[in-house]
Amino acid sequence: MASLTTFSWIAIFALTAMVVNTIGIYFIYKNKEWTIKNKDYFLCFAAGVLIAAPLLSAFPEAVESSHHGAGLAALTGFAFMFFSNKLIQHRTHHEELAFGITALEGIGIHSFIDGIIYSVTFNVNTMTGILAGVGLVAHEFAEGVITFSVLIAGGIKPKKAFFFAFLVAALTTPVGAFLAYPLISRLSEGALGLSLGFVSGVLIYLSASHLLPEGQQKGRRHSYLAFTLGILIALVLFAFH
Repeated sequence: MASLTTFSWIAIFALTAMVVNTIGIYFIYKNKEWTIKNKDYFLCFAAGVLIAAPLLSAFPEAVESSHHGAGLAALTGFAFMFFSNKLIQHRTHHEELAFGITALEGIGIHSFIDGIIYSVTFNVNTMTGILAGVGLVAHEFAEGVITFSVLIAGGIKPKKAFFFAFLVAALTTPVGAFLAYPLISRLSEGALGLSLGFVSGVLIYLSASHLLPEGQQKGRRHSYLAFTLGILIALVLFAFH
């Protein structure tokens, strides 16, 4: 595991995220009923991993690198996601972020930030990157499903919706990772700690305020099991790092 370079780990996870997202788009393109029926489980599993990852690894690492600034950086990351999400909802004039060009803009920004998260976490250490990466990859399937659904709801024909969903939701993640890497890899330890604190706030918001509520909307019994499994996977990875 340690023999791989930092950039190799970032590339593996960013490209895997793109592939999983594309699979989600393809599955709803070919099997609409099955993917919509099961996407809640992917969301809850991802929420479990992404709640555990910053609390077990990312935020403690941030505090170690930047004792006084990590907490403020995490709060800033959480607030940034909260207010940007509210702005997007306001611009769509819908309670749910699920329709129109502005919704796609939000998904694109979110996917781009996912890529940046890979560059930040793997530059701290491999295990922090893996913990965050597993959760991010797990939610990509559902994100691909949601993006395709948004485009179809907007009146886009299925083949065009497939192509645009790939551009907006899948391709933006490796683009974000590869564009961020040259900058992130040159940060000092303190600056990297602040970046990781910000990322911790983003991940906690994403999991607790977006993925988990959306996955629980239908109150499905096994959604709790999927959430618990996500936490257990993060604990196992952390225990054996």
